[in-house]
Amino acid sequence: MTIKLHNPTDIAPPFSCYSHGASAPAGARWLHISGQVGVTPGGVVPSDPQDQIKLAWDNLLAVLADAGMEVTDLVKVDGFITRPDLVPLYRKERERRFAGHAAATTMVIVAGLAEDNLLVEIQAVAAR
Repeated sequence: MTIKLHNPTDIAPPFSCYSHGASAPAGARWLHISGQVGVTPGGVVPSDPQDQIKLAWDNLLAVLADAGMEVTDLVKVDGFITRPDLVPLYRKERERRFAGHAAATTMVIVAGLAEDNLLVEIQAVAAR
């Protein structure tokens, strides 16, 4: 099944690598991925923001793969970061991981996450 991306020409184009909307065909199998944070398999949260962002994406894509899905199956991705200066790092890593796919996305700067040392959390919905 193919995810259809929606970017109407009568509204402003996306600011970066994402689409204004994404839809899945009827009969698709849906996967909702809980928020993934930048933690190693051993439970270590690195202090470096870039490392946390990469790990959060690693973890999200591991759940996706465990469900037999790929990046091109992502319909919606929501990113939560705790500081405005993380926007460029997050966007750069998102574009690298999307590898040309541009799911619908939202990125929000939040006051905090579940633990003080967490700087990023990413949740997603995929369909196949």
